[in-house]
Formats: sequence, C-alpha cells, structure tokens
Amino acid sequence: MLRRPLLLAAPALLLARGALAQGAAIGTAARPLRAGVTSGVHAQVLEQVRDTLAKDGFVVRITEFSDFIQPNVALQGGEIDANTYQHQPFLDAQKSQRGYDFVPVGKTVLTAMAVFSRKVKSLNELASGARVAIPNDPTNGGRALVLLAEAGLFRLRPGADFRATVADITENPKRIRVVELEAATIARALDDVDAAAITGNYAVPAGLQPGRDSLVAESAEGARTNPYTCLVVVRRADAQAPWAARLAAGYADPAVKAFVERSFGGAVVSGS
Repeated sequence: MLRRPLLLAAPALLLARGALAQGAAIGTAARPLRAGVTSGVHAQVLEQVRDTLAKDGFVVRITEFSDFIQPNVALQGGEIDANTYQHQPFLDAQKSQRGYDFVPVGKTVLTAMAVFSRKVKSLNELASGARVAIPNDPTNGGRALVLLAEAGLFRLRPGADFRATVADITENPKRIRVVELEAATIARALDDVDAAAITGNYAVPAGLQPGRDSLVAESAEGARTNPYTCLVVVRRADAQAPWAARLAAGYADPAVKAFVERSFGGAVVSGS
C-alpha cells in the first residue's frame, strides 16, 4: 500500500499534530485538512482542489493510497479527516461490511468504466473461453458484469445490478471466463487477458481513453445523479463541520471543473 503525503514534511507534521491537540482550526497552516485519495485521476483532481482552496488560505494535506480499502481504514482510524475516491454503492458496501459510520457531504467526479482489449476490436470477436478481467471489489465487479451483459456478452439474472456476482450469470454461450483482479492492477494485466473492464481513474494513467480505445463504455452523462459519481466522505460526527463543506465546495469551483474537462478526454467528468 502506498501512502504519500504531499504537503507536510516530518517536522511540519509533528507541528500539525501538536496543534491538533491544542484544538487548532482544521484547514489552517497549523492544522491542515487531511484528505485521503487513491492514486491517479482522483489524486490529480484533489490536487487542483487543494491549490484552488489554498488561494483563500484554506490548507489541505493529501495522502495517496494504492487501493480502495485503506482510505476508509485511515478515515475510521482518524489518520485523515475525509476521503474523496468512492461512489455511493461502494460506500454502502463498506459500511455494511465494516460498520463504518461515514456520510457523504459532496460530489467529486464520475469516472466512466469501459472495456478495453489489445487482442480484439469488438466484443463479438472474443473467442470461446476468452478471459475477461473485472474488478474484484463487490460493487465495481458487479458494475462491470452489468456493463458486459448490457453489451450482450452474456446474460445476468433479471434485476441484477451492481451487486451482481459471477454466480448471477445465467447464460454464457461463449463460456467467457471472468477473472477477478484488484482494480488498480487490471490495466497492467491487459496483455494477459482478452479484455478487461477498467474504471476511468485507472484507465487514463495507463493511456487508455474510453471514447477512443474502448470496446464498450458507460455513459458519462448525468454525473450529478449517477450512482457511480464519487463522493467527499467524512465521519458522521464531522458532517456539519465548516471544513467539510469547504472541501466539497472546492470540487464545484469553476477552475477545478475546467481542469477536469480539459484533462481527461471525457473519461472523467465533474459531478458537482
């Protein structure tokens, strides 16, 4: 797991911890708001939020994580004050499985999921027994299965949604073999499978664009209401804190939205 502080060096970190004990306001130089995020696209957007808020003297320290689980572990443990990488279905699953008392206080970006391949030009070209990789976390794995089913690769039981698993595949005429991998590793494994479902936050750093390179992709329209739009998440006790609202508002800043629009080729859109 990668945790990479981006603002404070060790002496300043000790100062911030001392200030925290003395009740310094969150978002000040003495006590920066500690935000956790996954590496890649979400970190890039949060860096823009940090820089935009800094113009008004609001200080954010970013810590990057290399997987989907540890940012919530860190939030629960008080190592960070907020995280900004997960969508509502994933948050709900984490709360159910781990008992977290977290709430969303704003929206960040929508990263569309798409299916990529270096071996075929369309899903129809996949041979019998082809290996297709999907994320191994429950919600994004189900999200990938729904996308593949909607594209006609196989059928899922009626009513299947993001909670679907491979057990919900009811018809699989090509005997597609679904390979479940950690989301952060799928783009690197693309040469080892016949196709793979990858979210935009991991596709873009790998040089993949849903609109240009994919076999099929989710729509990025309607980000404000899309269940996969990612969130600013805090502990319930902090839901009404001024700093939480300030961080959420940073994602709606015109400068941040313009950065998202010009930087990711449509693979990522603002959710604010």
